[in-house]
Amino acid sequence: MSALPANTFDLLLGLGLIACAAGALLSRELFRAIVMFIVFGLLMALAWVRLRAPDIALAEAAIGAGLTGVLLLDTLGYLRRHFERPRPSPPSAPAAHTSDKEQTRS
Repeated sequence: MSALPANTFDLLLGLGLIACAAGALLSRELFRAIVMFIVFGLLMALAWVRLRAPDIALAEAAIGAGLTGVLLLDTLGYLRRHFERPRPSPPSAPAAHTSDKEQTRS
């Protein structure tokens, strides 16, 4: 089994970055968008390593994916705790309609 050629790996990395960016921007669920943002930051750090810029890669992983991701997740938790929308109550079962006459016949 041979290793993946560098050009193929770089192409897959670029496609992964585009997919994660689109997923973060187009997601309707905030949690999923934040996770995609964190994965994007980690893939971006890997891209910086491939470009032989380890200092920028380390900063991207620590700040871009790590710290920012934790702050976004914490903010999402805060919003869910303090601004939870009330859920609609389920419709109540219709009451049995019996007249007084029906009850007295039995």
